[in-house]
Order: sequence, then C-alpha cells, then structure tokens
Amino acid sequence: MKRKNRSWIWNILIFITLVCCALAFGLHYQNWVTLEKDSFKVVSGIYRQKIPVSEITGINFVPKIPEMERKNGFSWLAKEKGVFLDSITGANVYVFVDDLRQQKIEVLHHDSLVLYFNLADSVKTKALYDSLVSKIEKTE
Repeated sequence: MKRKNRSWIWNILIFITLVCCALAFGLHYQNWVTLEKDSFKVVSGIYRQKIPVSEITGINFVPKIPEMERKNGFSWLAKEKGVFLDSITGANVYVFVDDLRQQKIEVLHHDSLVLYFNLADSVKTKALYDSLVSKIEKTE
C-alpha cells in the first residue's frame, strides 16, 4: 500500500500561523498616537480610542496605574494593553502602556472615562503630554 505524502499541507498551515502571529505582534508592539486639530487618537492593534480634545476634562502624569480587573487585553513584560474594569465606578478604562516602569499619562474625558497611556520613550511621552496640554488650553 502506497502512503500519500501530505506534509505540505501542515507546512503551509504552520507558515500561515507564524505569519499571523508576527502580524499581531507587530500591530500591538507599540502605541500609535495621533494628535490632530480637534482630536486625539491612540491605536495599538485592535485597541483604539479617539477622543475629541474638547471632551478632555483633565490630564495628569501618574507613577502607576491603579489595580483594575482586566476585561480583555494582555500583559507582556512591561507592556499592558486592553480594556479594564474600574472596580469603584464600574466604567471601562482603556490602558495603552508601553512601559509600566515609566510615568503614565492619565486622560480624563467625557466627565468620567479614563485612559492611561505612555510611549516606550519617556522623552516622547513628556513631549506628547506637553503638546496635549497646550492643545487643551487652546480649546478652552
């Protein structure tokens, strides 16, 4: 009896899986931040937030994010990304942190919603904070 060699199917499946994993890693590897004329946008893979600058009610530097329950998202080394549940208010909190060891920017918007984020480079995070503060002051 002759055995058919179908290992090429498994090789293609493994290759496609590796390509998909590499793409997912590339999309989530860093935060993509855009500060436009009237809005602020943070994107990291499938997680994204677009906030009108006029709706930002407060912005602060915080040394660490509070403990929250993860609704969905991931943690890997010093990265923390996803949607979390605030234990006090029960509201969704978006977290886009590239480095947990550095300061984070806390953005309060729409009266009670919170967004935490930073970039891998602390100098770029500080520059973005300054740009965001000046943009908020111009709209007030």
